[in-house]
Amino acid sequence: MALFNDIYSVVKSIPYGKVASYGQVARLAGNPRAARQVGWALHGNPDQNNIPCHRVVTKDGRTSAAFAFGGQNIQIEMLKAEGVEFLSDGRVDMEKYQIEVRSKR
Repeated sequence: MALFNDIYSVVKSIPYGKVASYGQVARLAGNPRAARQVGWALHGNPDQNNIPCHRVVTKDGRTSAAFAFGGQNIQIEMLKAEGVEFLSDGRVDMEKYQIEVRSKR
């Protein structure tokens, strides 16, 4: 599916130690209304070694309770290993770690 390939390309471009929201990935992939499809694409990630789906979080910095590659705690551990810091309520500090918001089109 072309949308999934676009999503994977965007996720591959998220730098080490940074995050993007599902909606942001959808916008950058050219379909701003496809945040849910981003979740589906990442759940079926065909190449977790090269598509860093752990770097995608909700717009308010929450990690995924349904993280497909080991659960939410693994996602948190992977982000912390990259130096991503969490707020006291367990959310990623989006002001500090979110990639610059840009649009594909």
